[in-house]
Amino acid sequence: MNKIDDEKQKNISYKYQYKFHDGSQKEFIVELDKKSLNLVETSQNSYPEWTELENCKCPNCPLNEDDHKYCPVAKSITGVIDFFRDSISYEEVDVTVETSERSYIKNTSLQQGVSSLLGLYMVTSGCPVLGKLKPMARHHLPFATLEETSHRALSMFLLAQYFTNKRGGEPDWTLDRLVHIYDEIQTVNRSFWKRLSHMKIQDASINALIILDSFAGYVVFKVDEDKLSDIDLLCEAYFE
Repeated sequence: MNKIDDEKQKNISYKYQYKFHDGSQKEFIVELDKKSLNLVETSQNSYPEWTELENCKCPNCPLNEDDHKYCPVAKSITGVIDFFRDSISYEEVDVTVETSERSYIKNTSLQQGVSSLLGLYMVTSGCPVLGKLKPMARHHLPFATLEETSHRALSMFLLAQYFTNKRGGEPDWTLDRLVHIYDEIQTVNRSFWKRLSHMKIQDASINALIILDSFAGYVVFKVDEDKLSDIDLLCEAYFE
């Protein structure tokens, strides 16, 4: 049985397939531990210098170089960066994403297609900052819009507050912590953009990262500027 289709498998698998107009193809399979949602890493003897933690280290990174030689995010996306290093962001590509539940297909720009894959790798990589978004990887939504992403982020955060309350903690119903989380995420995104921009690569991966940062900024904007009225209208049935 194909492991993508086997719902009883130990890991959660997402298969990204890129079909280019010249007939070539590339496939990435992202495997996550079903319980922890951590990325299941493949063994690799060495990593390039740009992946070292001290190389353009994020100012809010809590990891210590003595314990972590490599940045977990950088390690996780090495294969993606290497493959697309000569790719232009606006190149059109057919992307198919297969999960055990369904398949997603889209003809899109390479920067959009790579952005979705990068986001999945990054939040499950073991980064303590981006790991706050890891629960959303359980039901990963490729090619999500700004509105879809903000709805999912808000829903997951509020559900986490429910469980915080059940555990005797102090829930945050004001969404202040959510804004702080996404501010920290933007710091990581922008620091990582600097890391990649120092490399001699084309702009597909770099622009893919900028797209991810725009999603984070949109969530902060929606909450910080109190622009949630559209979501409020959707919940009217609960107010009756």
